[in-house]
Amino acid sequence: MWPRIGDLRTLALGTPGALRTTLNTLVLDGVKTATAGRLAEYAQEGEELERVGERLALVDDDDALAGVVEITGVQVVRFGDVPWDFARAEGEGDRSIEEWRAGHAAYWARLGTPVDDDTPIVCLRLRLVSGGEGGVASGEGGT
Repeated sequence: MWPRIGDLRTLALGTPGALRTTLNTLVLDGVKTATAGRLAEYAQEGEELERVGERLALVDDDDALAGVVEITGVQVVRFGDVPWDFARAEGEGDRSIEEWRAGHAAYWARLGTPVDDDTPIVCLRLRLVSGGEGGVASGEGGT
């Protein structure tokens, strides 16, 4: 089960350290509006897929609240079928779908969970609701 902050499931991007800091900054700056994960992780953790409208607590390396995001889209596709518009929305600077696939395949391989074209990938679209603890305490949404 993934950690919770209040009633919100957490969203821990990448791995702790520089990668998570970079990805969180991209979300907080409004550049990163999508993220991808392996469907198998959900089963391993006993978690359901996110649903449109669900809010998640974006966390830092210490599992402290960095911001709140709202899920605007959920789609499960084969790794080989992830579309370029989704990859571009991840905001990580990839210049092509091939570059995105190579980078993500290398990332998952480093984690010991290699992917191939048939691996089911959860493609999440998201929008920043608020940065920091204000979003959870107030429950207010932004743009």
